[in-house]
Amino acid sequence: MADERPPGRGQGPLYRDLDQYLAYLAVERGLAANSLEAYSLDLADLAAYLEDNGVTDWTQVDSLHLVGYLSQMGRQGLSPRSRARRLSAARGLTRHLAAEGKLPRDPLAKLKGPRLAKGLPRFLSIAEVEALLAAPDTGSDLGCRDRAMLELMYAAGLRVSETTGLKVGDIQAQVGLLTVHGKGTKQRLVPVHQTALERLSAYLAGARGRLLKTTAREEVFVNRSGGAPLSRMTVLRIVRKYAERAGIAGRVTPHTLRHTFATHLLEGGADLRSVQLLLGHADIGTTEVYTHVSRQRLIEVHRRYHPRG
Repeated sequence: MADERPPGRGQGPLYRDLDQYLAYLAVERGLAANSLEAYSLDLADLAAYLEDNGVTDWTQVDSLHLVGYLSQMGRQGLSPRSRARRLSAARGLTRHLAAEGKLPRDPLAKLKGPRLAKGLPRFLSIAEVEALLAAPDTGSDLGCRDRAMLELMYAAGLRVSETTGLKVGDIQAQVGLLTVHGKGTKQRLVPVHQTALERLSAYLAGARGRLLKTTAREEVFVNRSGGAPLSRMTVLRIVRKYAERAGIAGRVTPHTLRHTFATHLLEGGADLRSVQLLLGHADIGTTEVYTHVSRQRLIEVHRRYHPRG
């Protein structure tokens, strides 16, 4: 992809190995054209920097070269996220060259990237949740399914994969619990409130049976043809459709409901450890982001309602 390189560049082992890596990404990894273009531009820019600093072969590259390159990018105003992306592209290349035996080892394996600020997760207000849950037309089988699914995702903080993989046998309606199959082989028990259970029971007793084409299907939420469980993309489209119908501004995804579940619990007085267990987080550090959300909410409330706010 010489036409994407700086003028006068494109010769020697640096670019030859780069071209072979891009061909590998296209053929073996099946990367999309836009992704390939981004890799090509980032790596060609790195190769030009290395060339300007006397490096003619990838065997000469070490972590200090990348530190210098990323520092220069920072001085030129490139954001930490963009610099992290360029480091990731470089790591992919050196890892590939090491695996191919063209490098004795990966020189960038232990190099840490720029620290990225964590954004606060988007969550809905209680009024927005109520509008979202009221959006499906429960007079239709699909609307009944969608209402039950949305209720359950918000009630139990489910990931989209946990929603699509939920089976009828995972529901313990008499005691108000779900057995949730999380990441890997992890399972957890999550309590579900009565309203969600009632919606779920109504769906299981009526609409699901009418949608099903085969009684062998174990998944709770099946597609409109009844022959397969809902896909992740279908769940995403369903959530977006009802968010738009409810008049909720901004991007709403299945994970937004999970964030909302956690945030509302903490704002209601739940302790962080309990929320960690309900979400199925292995590390409580993952859950701690929600304390920042709640803290921000407290600041907003203080500013809005304090006489001197």
